[in-house]
Amino acid sequence: MTGVAISSNRDLQDFMRIAWPGERKRFMGPPAAVVAFSDWNYYYTRDPLEWRSNTDPKRTVDVPVGFVTDLASIPPAFWTLLPKTAAYSYPAIIHDYLYWFQPCDRKDADEVLKGAMEDLGVATVTITTIYGGVRVGGESAWQANAKARANGEKRVLKRFPADMKISWEQWKTEPDVFV
Repeated sequence: MTGVAISSNRDLQDFMRIAWPGERKRFMGPPAAVVAFSDWNYYYTRDPLEWRSNTDPKRTVDVPVGFVTDLASIPPAFWTLLPKTAAYSYPAIIHDYLYWFQPCDRKDADEVLKGAMEDLGVATVTITTIYGGVRVGGESAWQANAKARANGEKRVLKRFPADMKISWEQWKTEPDVFV
């Protein structure tokens, strides 16, 4: 199974340099493996993903193993400028988690996305673009997630696919796969 965002030893070194320089030791735990379903539109975490704000230690998010995400929900027309997988992938997973479970209001979830991207050293123009996009277009995703959750959809797996040809649409219909 291939991880997303950390694809080589060099990527891992770059991530470690960005995520843990000097004062930033509490930003995130070790790099979390993220595995794609066969459609490459949905992914799941194989490790926990932790975020601790560099500016406010009380702001924390812990994404559990098995959380299903679509990474950055960027329209395909913009993928050449803002690909789905990039330095903002971990912040996008954290944001997806907050949008799914909604333990805070949407503005706070968007602020966490922005803060996590800042903590990881994502370029300011990229942060501004992505943050602006979620502020303008995020309400429909927020409402759709609330509706899907109310209708019984789940997003945390307790079992993972053993077949790389399984899509998210197929897997979520399997019995006994969710926490």
